[in-house]
Amino acid sequence: MPQTAFRLNSFTESVIREMTRISDRYHAINLSQGFPDFDPPYQLVAAARQALADGYHQYAITWGSPRLRKALAKKQQYWMQTDIDPDSNIVVTCGATEAMMVAMMTACNPGDKVIIFSPFYENYGADTILCGAEPIYVPLYPPTFEFDPDELRKAFQQGVKALVLCNPSNPTGKVFSFEELKLIAELACEYDTFVITDEVYEHIVYQPNIHRYMVSFPDMQKRTISCSSLSKTYSITGWRLGYVIACPEVIHAAKKVHDFLTVGAAAPLQEAAVAALEFPLTYYAALQKEYTQRRDLFLSYLDRAKLRYTTPQGAYYVLVDISDFGFENDTRFCRWLIKEIGVAAVPGSSFFHEPVNHLVRFHFAKKEETLKAAGERLLKIGTVV
Repeated sequence: MPQTAFRLNSFTESVIREMTRISDRYHAINLSQGFPDFDPPYQLVAAARQALADGYHQYAITWGSPRLRKALAKKQQYWMQTDIDPDSNIVVTCGATEAMMVAMMTACNPGDKVIIFSPFYENYGADTILCGAEPIYVPLYPPTFEFDPDELRKAFQQGVKALVLCNPSNPTGKVFSFEELKLIAELACEYDTFVITDEVYEHIVYQPNIHRYMVSFPDMQKRTISCSSLSKTYSITGWRLGYVIACPEVIHAAKKVHDFLTVGAAAPLQEAAVAALEFPLTYYAALQKEYTQRRDLFLSYLDRAKLRYTTPQGAYYVLVDISDFGFENDTRFCRWLIKEIGVAAVPGSSFFHEPVNHLVRFHFAKKEETLKAAGERLLKIGTVV
């Protein structure tokens, strides 16, 4: 038979989803794949029921229903502190996963180079390769996950077309500082480069850290392609509603890419999501408080279990150092953890371009009772190894 495409040989299936399958097989507590085990706000569920009853069963406008784009523009204009036109600045996508692919295919030609910070969410490398572009990895150094400015400049000097920025970061929980973002913006302007941002955790940031949008920096409005979704902010990962926000010239091109990738996101869910986008500001303050409590609860168990970690500044992940346990690599440790301890994590090596095998990622977007149950199991780790 004919061979499949060569480009598929350079990456594997999702390690995160693989860990979920193994977790399900052994009935472990799944702290690998990042989705909540609690329901979204009741107003949002009610709005979804109403949208179905109101007959939103056929295609919406390809790049997003007018009501959704209008609500999204109003909400994001407040947070991003920039003018957003619902018709010329937004494309609604099937989750941030498609948003990132749309952004990458809009920005890059085959053979272009793309800077990716390492560690990185596993999709970024695959997206780059599927576009026919070449990833250039710039390391973020543990435990603080800062980049070397000289290394970043050298990467830009290779003639790159775009830089991918996940902020707050998955898997590190890092929130990029003002100084770091300012340098990235200055280099993007100097070397005429797009910055493609993944900002799905924009509202999950822990004090005193502050999330700053790349588009807010000088001369970055036409260079920034902002990608995000409603999944994490409103606990609806299964609804698959994302979006791209950019200048009209970029959005004009992005609409074409999106149209031929997926045609459009689910029409009734787009209508329902308007309810969430109209939540008052108190919702986001409560969200931050709730996730801070979840983070602190889970970290307290890591402390009691004498597990070393980097405290997350944002998002809902924590990287844990497993060097003390003597495993050959992190994948073996994660399989052992599922079978013997009953908790699922993700091998850190799946996020690194460099040969890093001593970290694993847990997520804590779970009910308090789930985190307590996982924590109690992790307390046994020292007695079992």
